[in-house]
Amino acid sequence: MERKVVLITGGSSGIGASIGKYLSSHGYYVYGTTRNLTKNNNSGAFELLELDVREQESIDRTVQHIITTHGRLDVLVNNAGVGITGPLEETPMAEITKAFDINFNGPIRMIKNVLPHMRAQKSGLIINITSIAGYMGLPFRGVYSSTKAALEIATEALRMELKEFGVEVTNIAPGDFATNIAAGRYHVPANDDSPYRSTYQHALALMNKDVDAGEDPIVVAKQVFRIIQGQKPRVRYPVGAFLQKLSIFLKKILPGKYYERLLMNHYKL
Repeated sequence: MERKVVLITGGSSGIGASIGKYLSSHGYYVYGTTRNLTKNNNSGAFELLELDVREQESIDRTVQHIITTHGRLDVLVNNAGVGITGPLEETPMAEITKAFDINFNGPIRMIKNVLPHMRAQKSGLIINITSIAGYMGLPFRGVYSSTKAALEIATEALRMELKEFGVEVTNIAPGDFATNIAAGRYHVPANDDSPYRSTYQHALALMNKDVDAGEDPIVVAKQVFRIIQGQKPRVRYPVGAFLQKLSIFLKKILPGKYYERLLMNHYKL
């Protein structure tokens, strides 16, 4: 069987690195991406290419390099993303725009670039890494939740648009995993004069605690592997702790105000 070629954005650390290492160990040709090659090194587990999902030229260059080398691209994993926290009122518009440009526009740019190649080969798989946070408006994570929800909905549309071309699209929605995402987030400062200071600080501490206690990202990597190995992927795959996945189900069945109260109790609001 011909070895499949996989491209993973945001492959230098965390979930992306875990996916890359796992797939590489199972015989796939794997390319990961990073915005700065000089600052990142994955110890040779798979090849890293320099790419910024905000810059079309770097996307064109990277995808063309893979096509030139292998003649095909079988799987795109849109994993690159940025975290952002803060009261919506106090979050600078520039940071909101940046978060959407990376978390939503970035994957769309990647998809638009690879689709002509996948249509030509009459096959392909696109896996968008979203988030369980994208299923609900979480306090002080409203921007992040919105970026991931937007990608979820776009994926639903793409699945139907691409069926006739043999290209499959799916979402993996992780919960909290033990990665360095908290260190790389943009945090709105909890200033002394902010009316949100107390509740925001408490919620931020809770978010960081959940990430620190999160599962090993290898769980996500194994889910990616199962999807690639299988056929006809589902629309979405929530991956995470039982209570986090349960929260999605509860939102479907509970009245909106009751579900809102559960979230507020969790965040002590």
